[in-house]
Amino acid sequence: MEKSGRLPTGATAPLSLTSSREGVSRVHSVNGSTSDSAHQKPHDPFAHSASMRGVKRVVDLASSTDATVLITGESGVGKELVARAVHQESPRLRQAFIRVNCAALPIDLLESELFGHERGAFTGAHRRKPGKFELADGGSIFLDEIGEMPLAVQAKLLHVLQDREFSRLGSREDVRVDVRVIAATNRDLIRLIDRGRFREDLYYRLSVVNISVPPLRDRREEIPPLIDYFLDRYARQYCRPRTALSPVTLNFFSTYTWPGNIRELENTIKRIVLVGNQDWLGEDSSDDERRESRALPPVTTPAVTDVAEAPESLDDAPSLTAIARAAALQAERGALKQVLDRVHWNRREAARLLKVSYRTLRRKIEQCGLED
Repeated sequence: MEKSGRLPTGATAPLSLTSSREGVSRVHSVNGSTSDSAHQKPHDPFAHSASMRGVKRVVDLASSTDATVLITGESGVGKELVARAVHQESPRLRQAFIRVNCAALPIDLLESELFGHERGAFTGAHRRKPGKFELADGGSIFLDEIGEMPLAVQAKLLHVLQDREFSRLGSREDVRVDVRVIAATNRDLIRLIDRGRFREDLYYRLSVVNISVPPLRDRREEIPPLIDYFLDRYARQYCRPRTALSPVTLNFFSTYTWPGNIRELENTIKRIVLVGNQDWLGEDSSDDERRESRALPPVTTPAVTDVAEAPESLDDAPSLTAIARAAALQAERGALKQVLDRVHWNRREAARLLKVSYRTLRRKIEQCGLED
């Protein structure tokens, strides 16, 4: 039975599972920063599922060419990983891989970020600044969230794809570049074309090679190795002992629909590493109840204001342990209610699914204040 809904993932963050190959240790981002990932053990996104091995075959075919690539798929499926694989398998692997998030900047800043500007081109332009296309010369540029690019910038991008040249803002001189363009989107570009929000000619220029990345629910065999990868990664990052998930939790993770895909799984595992399973338990639980309660995965994470009233003074402030316990009770209540609703409050069926005794289930229903 598939589990739906959302797990408590906290603030989302871009997924980064792979590192650059040896000799390519520095990767540029839209804000000009660089990251050194050569020391991180890579996770192979193509090794564990048949659908992703199919994606890898397309990546291999596309990498040896300079054709533009359009990567589509839901948010959080790992489109950037596929883009990096296209670059790293290509003859350009020793050159720059520049990532630009087209949804993160307003139109005036996005155009300047992509194509650069001359001194005095606009208020605050105190010096000439090269754009990301210039920085990517000889390498690849990854245009993430291409469906959010404004029409005015789309026209200039089309010119770059056609003629391999552009002009900086405030300049009359053309700049020629040799750049491999890889774009990605979670939007339906055909629908955007019908609505007049995306250029049809740009779409065909971008989608010479089209790679569709399937959602995590269609590649469930990847979930166990991803869990192991994230447990190891965040245990090292936060200097915590490696958490052992219970069989029931692992089973839940394997059947959950993961609407946020790999990003949701990553943030869920990160939270487990930070909080620890024992924080979901009450001090009065028996050993058997602890094992059973530990298997109940959290479904919702209440805000702190849902857990404790704002104190009138610092002396009245609740302890961190009290806040954690209240949050744990709320999370356990949500998980329990979700299962009970799914089986129409058939308690014996719910106890079987949760792998707890009928007596323990009744006690948990009372503790959580649930009613039929």
